[in-house]
Amino acid sequence: MKVLDYTILTFVVIGAINWGLIGFFDFDLVSTLFGQMSILTRIIYAIVGIGGLYAISYYGRMNTELQ
Repeated sequence: MKVLDYTILTFVVIGAINWGLIGFFDFDLVSTLFGQMSILTRIIYAIVGIGGLYAISYYGRMNTELQ
């Protein structure tokens, strides 16, 4: 489970960096690297989105670890 957690966390960080670049500099790194809404770009966005949803489970696990 730890490998999945680190993989998901990596994708969430990549997504956060990309959104930071969009917000601060109006620069979409993923689209620049892989093309404007190409299939690969869409897959990366989908993985980041699913990773964000999976990361919500970290809250439940943190709560159980604190007790």
